[in-house]
Amino acid sequence: MTAKQDAPRLSDLMPWSVAPLRLGRSWVRAPDPATLRARWQALVDAEDAAARERLFRPSRARTLHSAVGQLPGQATATGRLYRASGPCPEPVRILHGPFDPQWLLPDHRLIDAARPELWRVADGHQLYAVEWGQVPQAPGPAVGCSALLPDGRSPAGRPGRIHPLYRRPGGREPNLAPGLLDLLTRQLGRPVGPAELLAWILASAGHSPDGAVVPLTADPDVFGRGLALGERLLWLGTRGAHAPGGAGSGERPRMPGGRRPYVRSALPARGMPAALGYDAEDEALLLGSGRIAPVPAGAWDFHAGGVRVLEAWFAERAGTAADGATRPEDGSLAALRPTDWPQEWTSELLELITVLALLAELEPSRAELADRTADGPRLTAEALRAAGVLPAPLAARRPASVLDHHEEGPDGQFALL
Repeated sequence: MTAKQDAPRLSDLMPWSVAPLRLGRSWVRAPDPATLRARWQALVDAEDAAARERLFRPSRARTLHSAVGQLPGQATATGRLYRASGPCPEPVRILHGPFDPQWLLPDHRLIDAARPELWRVADGHQLYAVEWGQVPQAPGPAVGCSALLPDGRSPAGRPGRIHPLYRRPGGREPNLAPGLLDLLTRQLGRPVGPAELLAWILASAGHSPDGAVVPLTADPDVFGRGLALGERLLWLGTRGAHAPGGAGSGERPRMPGGRRPYVRSALPARGMPAALGYDAEDEALLLGSGRIAPVPAGAWDFHAGGVRVLEAWFAERAGTAADGATRPEDGSLAALRPTDWPQEWTSELLELITVLALLAELEPSRAELADRTADGPRLTAEALRAAGVLPAPLAARRPASVLDHHEEGPDGQFALL
């Protein structure tokens, strides 16, 4: 869906945004935490400095001698890596790409560009709108959402930006153009809060050459329809962590009744499935000799960021992803990965199929909302400028000064912010 060009850009409505994380080395991220612990142990057990450097994979931004402070909120060591020892930094859950929860070593010494400003505002109240790159002729949403800190990677398209909903921890200071919520409240005759506007963004955002754009309706009825749709998209995107109405800890997504996907033929007990396929006639997902059904065609065909989501998810675990494919014999830490398929991955796959199937069912509603918005009264970018909402002030495009806790700098020194 491509929105009309008179619609405001997401970057205008949510002015503060952060570039995607740039890890610099793929081995610091994995689909399971045990793999990360094994990789760390191999690094600190290296027989000499040359072996440790070869495993680490230095870059211009990070070497074994880089002096780097802690990431905000993470109690990791800050000594130089050439002499690092001891236990592995505790892995944390992140969102990799559009729909793939994975694990990351949150150690600033290991990551080229970890975007500390994102970590300073990451907590249980935070939500993120993430732009996904557009690929010509490839379907898929322009904006996704996450309750996990996202890495912002867009698999095939040009990476977009990460827009936190709040500029400060605790759900304080919405990251919205000043005056926008008041204007919408007056125009629509109903209160519009930050999470409600995020829901509308998810339901209505479209691709454009200049990034995601967000048509804004001035019709209360259309807004109500879009809000209901967007809240369901937010619920699905956060895997139930953000329920409609803003409540947390909601029920996790499930397909109704007999439509729930099940393992019909067990996955191999040893080794990894050789390939992923789809049997359209039987609505079955094939993983080697394993078989999961029913898998609606909408779930199999669901694309985001220019790729089929299920294929990208499988490639990450099979070791064939473009940024993670590594031969065991090349000596890289990325080559350390599970040799057998963990049961946890099957559970994650069943949930992902469910989420994608439910998202696919909402696509007609998104198309209908786009038509209703285009045919009715709208708040264009020009109208927002006339009302003084746009352009947002420069201060709104910068991160807030967050000084709620000490951050340890290099070699145990406290950072001065």
